[in-house]
Amino acid sequence: MEFVEPFIKVFLLVFLAEFGDKSQLVCMTLSARYRAAPVLIGSVLAFSVLNALAAIFGAALSIYVPQALIFFVVGVLFFVFAIQSFKNDEEESEESIKIGKHLVSSVFILIFLAELGDKTQLAIAGLAAVEQAWIVWVAGTVALMLTTLLGVWFGRVLLKRLPIALIHRGAGVLFMLFAGIAFFQLYQLVR
Repeated sequence: MEFVEPFIKVFLLVFLAEFGDKSQLVCMTLSARYRAAPVLIGSVLAFSVLNALAAIFGAALSIYVPQALIFFVVGVLFFVFAIQSFKNDEEESEESIKIGKHLVSSVFILIFLAELGDKTQLAIAGLAAVEQAWIVWVAGTVALMLTTLLGVWFGRVLLKRLPIALIHRGAGVLFMLFAGIAFFQLYQLVR
């Protein structure tokens, strides 16, 4: 039972740090636009891998991956999702189905790059240095799964309350904002 205290400590820290963070908002807007299952699967897989990397390698990973590259790729992915959100597709059109086939991998890449070196990943790396790494990984992953599930659920609830075209435009604006933030961070980094 010596794993309960570190599990609760890591879970609460990661849950509170990630609640309302950009990745949860991304999951919410993606699930309002696309099917919830691929968004949830891609996000949970990304968080699981990220947490494993953080627990194993600690913060050293962010030293070897240039931050400028991370900001650039994240900005491009957000921009692509924004363009897709602005398209006035029927909900079940063939193009939407084609996008859905690659949605899990797209969400995985987007969340992975957006969260690489993020505060929660660094917190997990730091906690893994003082607690058992497997406990930190499990607690952090469960916390991120819960915040993702809440974000996906909220995104699906929006579909029942608002017209799909309005949600798509809102998602497009949000993704454009995130793309702008990523490119601004890239600009600050390279200037």
